Amino acid sequence: MKGSVRTARRIMGRLKKGDDLLEALTRECENAGITLGEVRALGAVSRARVGYYDQTGRQYKYIEREAPQEILALVGNVSLKDGRPFVHAHIVFSDEEGRAWGGHLAEGTIVFACEFIVREYLAEEHFERRFDEETGLFLWGG
Repeated sequence: MKGSVRTARRIMGRLKKGDDLLEALTRECENAGITLGEVRALGAVSRARVGYYDQTGRQYKYIEREAPQEILALVGNVSLKDGRPFVHAHIVFSDEEGRAWGGHLAEGTIVFACEFIVREYLAEEHFERRFDEETGLFLWGG
C-alpha cells in the first residue's frame, strides 16, 4: 500500500448496557462514515467471548465467560471488508480476582458499561481486507 495516511477526526462515546460490543463499535463507525481508523475502549462486560486463531487448523476457537469482567484494554482498527466498515479488535479482561485474559474480540461480548474512542484516518488508497491464502485470514490487501 502506497500513499499518505493522515488523521481526520475523532469520535468518542458510550455504548449502551446490553449492546453486543463488537456490533455496537461497528455500528458507531458505520453511522459516522468511518472506513479507516483505530479503536480504543474501556469499561466492563457482563459476558465475554473471544477468539484464538489456530494457525495449524486455520480456524478460530472461542472462549466464553458468563461473568462480570473489567475491560482493561481494547485496541483495534477499522478498515473495509466487503465494502463495509469492519472493526478488528483485541481485548484484555480481568476477572473478580484481577486475573487477566483476552483474545480476538468476537460477537457475543455483552456491554455492562463502555466508553470508546475512534480515531479516523484518511488515505489515498483504501485499506480493504482480502483473503490471504498463506494465513487463511482476511488481511489488508496488497
